[in-house]
Amino acid sequence: MLRSLPHSIAMISVHSSPLGRLGTQDTGGMSVYIRELSRQMGLRGHRVDIFTRAGDGLACGDVLQISENVRLVPLDLGPGGDAPKTALYPHLARFFHALERFREREGARYDVIHSHYWLSGQVGLWARQAWGALHLTTFHTLAAVKKLVCGPESESDARMDAERGLAAASDRIVVTSDREKDHLIRHYDADADRVTVIPCGVDLDRFQPKDRTVARKQIGVASEEKLVLYVGRLAPEKGLDRLIRAVACLRHISELRLIVVGGDGEHDRARRRMMELSRSCGIGGRVTFKGRLEQSELPFFYSAADLLSLPSSYESFGMVALEALACGTPVAATRVGAMEQLLRDPGNGRLAPDLRPSSLAAAIEGLLRDRAAGLPGTASIRRAAADYDWSRVATDVLKVYSESMIGAPGAAPRAAAGFHPKPARPACCGCGAAPPA
Repeated sequence: MLRSLPHSIAMISVHSSPLGRLGTQDTGGMSVYIRELSRQMGLRGHRVDIFTRAGDGLACGDVLQISENVRLVPLDLGPGGDAPKTALYPHLARFFHALERFREREGARYDVIHSHYWLSGQVGLWARQAWGALHLTTFHTLAAVKKLVCGPESESDARMDAERGLAAASDRIVVTSDREKDHLIRHYDADADRVTVIPCGVDLDRFQPKDRTVARKQIGVASEEKLVLYVGRLAPEKGLDRLIRAVACLRHISELRLIVVGGDGEHDRARRRMMELSRSCGIGGRVTFKGRLEQSELPFFYSAADLLSLPSSYESFGMVALEALACGTPVAATRVGAMEQLLRDPGNGRLAPDLRPSSLAAAIEGLLRDRAAGLPGTASIRRAAADYDWSRVATDVLKVYSESMIGAPGAAPRAAAGFHPKPARPACCGCGAAPPA
């Protein structure tokens, strides 16, 4: 019989707060995932503490009640809140000791640790060793795949070593697509029996179709324009350069326009590069960079668009595609993440057969023809997202928790063969203690 009592869950998200500014350098779909998953768990009576680094308006010592039974706990990590995640690894022990001091001060006892991203996974392993609690991890992205698609210098060997160790040492691994499970098995020799696929979710109440005329008026797009929308960070693997080149292939389509949502603002170097690329491709006047937007604004952009394009070379899932579908907007995408499960080509979207801009352009042009013919309908597109609400995600993740806890409490920590990422015992925060080996 599965455990029916409420769980006490330590949700670890070292580098990215669930309250962070979505679309900026280190804050994206993972933050939405943690926030919505925790909220659903709290509504069911489970207690969730989310541990993240202080900064960006979150001060050490502040404990924020962000939803029912869910608290956000900012902890000292050392570097400022605007430090990139690549600079955080040497300071993880400081974060772990701050977590321990909080736990002891609160008298808290956690029976589940769920870490997100490899940095959090390292802290989760130390907590697992110190507390004897169940440890699950969700990687969200993998260094091995990013090295393949972005080049060998795009990720560190330390991250590769850590992820390989986490794959061996975690009690369970939750991934969001079948493709990500295959990556884990292929690149890290993960035990398939300990990897569970649970797709991402979408807030079906927030992401609903808006009247197209009203939406276009609100975001400043003329009724006759053909609007392609991009939503996401401006990271290399997100493929915005591919999309810009694809739109350049479609210059023959009158009134074609691309709106880019995301990025760190006017001074963002990635944004400046993409603006220059747009000009060099001869479509500078057709591309508008809106910067980051609040989630409450996104349904108007999705509903105003003829289509969303997801041009990535790598996604663990592709959550913005699900948001667009929920708003009744089709998606032209590359074959990444869960796109082959979400998009029933050519029903609610089209898939490019490869990563060439010309192939993406053909998918976009095909969807524009469909839209001009009134196919598919908004209601039909939205139905593709109907089974992906966050309540279902929480049900499935909680089931993994409960199944994994059978016989788990008090068990010896799982050993990770060859798991000694440098530094194996990072320098501590000066308190005199070292993290568990």
